Amino acid sequence: MSSNRIAKRIGVTWGTVQYQFGDADGFWAAVLHHTAARRGDLFADTDTGASLRTRVAAIIDTLYDGLAAPDSRAIENLRAALPRNPDDLDRLYPATAAELRSWGRSWQATCQQAFADLQVDPQRIHQVASFIPGAMRGLVSEKQLGSYADLDEAREGLTNAIVAYLSG
Repeated sequence: MSSNRIAKRIGVTWGTVQYQFGDADGFWAAVLHHTAARRGDLFADTDTGASLRTRVAAIIDTLYDGLAAPDSRAIENLRAALPRNPDDLDRLYPATAAELRSWGRSWQATCQQAFADLQVDPQRIHQVASFIPGAMRGLVSEKQLGSYADLDEAREGLTNAIVAYLSG
Protein backbone atom coordinates (compact mmCIF):
# COMPACT_ATOMS: atom_id res chain seq x y z
CA MET A 1 0.00 0.00 0.00
CA SER A 2 1.40 3.37 -0.95
CA SER A 3 1.78 6.27 1.45
CA ASN A 4 -0.45 8.32 -0.89
CA ARG A 5 -3.19 5.71 -0.59
CA ILE A 6 -2.87 5.68 3.18
CA ALA A 7 -3.10 9.48 3.22
CA LYS A 8 -6.34 9.33 1.24
CA ARG A 9 -7.69 6.59 3.48
CA ILE A 10 -7.15 8.66 6.62
CA GLY A 11 -8.64 11.73 4.98
CA VAL A 12 -5.60 13.90 4.29
CA THR A 13 -3.83 14.90 1.12
CA TRP A 14 -0.41 13.69 0.03
CA GLY A 15 0.72 17.31 0.44
CA THR A 16 -0.18 17.15 4.13
CA VAL A 17 1.88 13.99 4.52
CA GLN A 18 4.80 15.61 2.69
CA TYR A 19 4.57 18.69 4.90
CA GLN A 20 4.59 16.60 8.08
CA PHE A 21 7.07 13.89 7.09
CA GLY A 22 8.97 15.15 4.03
CA ASP A 23 8.46 12.11 1.85
CA ALA A 24 7.41 8.45 1.91
CA ASP A 25 10.63 7.54 3.75
CA GLY A 26 9.88 10.00 6.54
CA PHE A 27 6.30 8.75 6.70
CA TRP A 28 7.30 5.07 6.93
CA ALA A 29 9.94 5.87 9.56
CA ALA A 30 7.31 7.75 11.58
CA VAL A 31 4.91 4.79 11.32
CA LEU A 32 7.62 2.44 12.58
CA HIS A 33 8.54 4.80 15.39
CA HIS A 34 4.89 5.22 16.40
CA THR A 35 4.24 1.49 16.52
CA ALA A 36 7.41 0.96 18.56
CA ALA A 37 6.23 3.60 21.03
CA ARG A 38 2.80 1.95 21.25
CA ARG A 39 4.42 -1.42 21.84
CA GLY A 40 6.62 0.00 24.57
CA ASP A 41 9.07 -2.19 26.42
CA LEU A 42 7.20 -5.48 26.61
CA PHE A 43 9.73 -7.25 28.79
CA ALA A 44 10.84 -4.41 31.06
CA ASP A 45 9.40 -6.04 34.16
CA THR A 46 11.31 -9.32 34.00
CA ASP A 47 10.74 -11.25 37.21
CA THR A 48 14.27 -11.86 38.47
CA GLY A 49 12.98 -14.91 40.34
CA ALA A 50 11.58 -16.49 37.18
CA SER A 51 13.28 -19.52 35.69
CA LEU A 52 14.92 -19.58 32.28
CA ARG A 53 12.03 -21.67 30.96
CA THR A 54 9.41 -19.25 32.29
CA ARG A 55 11.18 -16.30 30.67
CA VAL A 56 11.60 -18.00 27.31
CA ALA A 57 7.95 -19.12 27.34
CA ALA A 58 6.84 -15.57 28.15
CA ILE A 59 8.78 -14.20 25.16
CA ILE A 60 7.42 -16.89 22.83
CA ASP A 61 3.82 -16.39 24.03
CA THR A 62 4.02 -12.59 23.88
CA LEU A 63 5.34 -12.63 20.33
CA TYR A 64 2.82 -15.28 19.26
CA ASP A 65 -0.02 -13.05 20.44
CA GLY A 66 1.55 -9.75 19.40
CA LEU A 67 2.49 -10.71 15.86
CA ALA A 68 -1.19 -11.26 15.03
CA ALA A 69 -2.12 -7.75 16.21
CA PRO A 70 -3.05 -5.04 13.66
CA ASP A 71 0.16 -3.04 14.27
CA SER A 72 2.32 -6.08 13.57
CA ARG A 73 0.41 -6.97 10.44
CA ALA A 74 0.76 -3.38 9.19
CA ILE A 75 4.52 -3.51 9.80
CA GLU A 76 4.74 -6.83 7.97
CA ASN A 77 2.94 -5.31 4.97
CA LEU A 78 5.26 -2.31 5.05
CA ARG A 79 8.35 -4.49 5.21
CA ALA A 80 7.06 -6.60 2.33
CA ALA A 81 6.89 -3.46 0.18
CA LEU A 82 10.42 -2.31 1.03
CA PRO A 83 13.60 -3.41 -0.77
CA ARG A 84 15.03 -6.67 0.59
CA ASN A 85 18.64 -5.71 -0.05
CA PRO A 86 19.96 -3.68 2.93
CA ASP A 87 22.08 -1.46 0.66
CA ASP A 88 19.04 -0.61 -1.47
CA LEU A 89 16.95 0.03 1.63
CA ASP A 90 19.63 2.36 3.04
CA ARG A 91 19.88 4.23 -0.26
CA LEU A 92 16.17 4.53 -1.05
CA TYR A 93 14.69 4.77 2.46
CA PRO A 94 17.46 5.86 4.86
CA ALA A 95 15.17 6.98 7.70
CA THR A 96 13.09 3.80 7.47
CA ALA A 97 16.25 1.68 7.40
CA ALA A 98 17.59 3.50 10.46
CA GLU A 99 14.33 2.91 12.33
CA LEU A 100 14.37 -0.80 11.45
CA ARG A 101 18.00 -1.05 12.61
CA SER A 102 17.01 0.62 15.90
CA TRP A 103 14.32 -2.03 16.33
CA GLY A 104 16.96 -4.73 15.88
CA ARG A 105 19.29 -3.15 18.43
CA SER A 106 16.43 -2.66 20.87
CA TRP A 107 15.31 -6.28 20.50
CA GLN A 108 18.85 -7.56 21.10
CA ALA A 109 19.16 -5.36 24.21
CA THR A 110 15.75 -6.52 25.46
CA CYS A 111 16.76 -10.15 25.15
CA GLN A 112 20.11 -9.59 26.86
CA GLN A 113 18.31 -7.80 29.70
CA ALA A 114 15.66 -10.54 30.03
CA PHE A 115 18.33 -13.12 30.88
CA ALA A 116 21.01 -10.90 32.45
CA ASP A 117 20.79 -12.36 35.94
CA LEU A 118 20.80 -16.02 34.81
CA GLN A 119 24.44 -16.40 33.75
CA VAL A 120 23.51 -17.28 30.17
CA ASP A 121 26.16 -16.91 27.45
CA PRO A 122 25.51 -13.49 25.81
CA GLN A 123 26.49 -14.86 22.38
CA ARG A 124 23.84 -17.57 22.67
CA ILE A 125 21.27 -14.97 23.69
CA HIS A 126 22.28 -12.90 20.64
CA GLN A 127 21.83 -15.90 18.36
CA VAL A 128 18.44 -16.80 19.84
CA ALA A 129 17.29 -13.17 19.64
CA SER A 130 18.28 -13.22 15.97
CA PHE A 131 16.00 -16.11 15.05
CA ILE A 132 13.03 -15.78 17.41
CA PRO A 133 11.18 -13.08 15.41
CA GLY A 134 11.37 -15.09 12.18
CA ALA A 135 10.43 -18.33 13.89
CA MET A 136 7.47 -16.69 15.55
CA ARG A 137 6.33 -15.05 12.29
CA GLY A 138 6.33 -18.53 10.80
CA LEU A 139 4.14 -19.93 13.57
CA VAL A 140 1.78 -16.94 13.39
CA SER A 141 1.58 -17.39 9.62
CA GLU A 142 0.62 -21.03 10.16
CA LYS A 143 -2.07 -19.90 12.60
CA GLN A 144 -3.45 -17.35 10.12
CA LEU A 145 -3.36 -19.70 7.14
CA GLY A 146 -4.68 -22.69 9.06
CA SER A 147 -2.41 -25.55 9.97
CA TYR A 148 -2.60 -29.27 10.53
CA ALA A 149 0.14 -28.92 13.12
CA ASP A 150 -0.67 -28.39 16.78
CA LEU A 151 0.73 -24.88 17.20
CA ASP A 152 0.65 -25.09 21.00
CA GLU A 153 2.93 -28.12 20.70
CA ALA A 154 5.10 -26.23 18.22
CA ARG A 155 5.51 -23.33 20.67
CA GLU A 156 6.27 -25.77 23.48
CA GLY A 157 8.89 -27.49 21.33
CA LEU A 158 10.47 -24.18 20.35
CA THR A 159 10.54 -23.10 23.99
CA ASN A 160 12.17 -26.38 25.03
CA ALA A 161 14.77 -26.15 22.25
CA ILE A 162 15.69 -22.57 23.19
CA VAL A 163 15.93 -23.43 26.89
CA ALA A 164 18.17 -26.42 26.11
CA TYR A 165 20.41 -24.26 23.91
CA LEU A 166 20.65 -21.40 26.41
CA SER A 167 21.33 -23.87 29.24
CA GLY A 168 24.22 -25.50 27.37
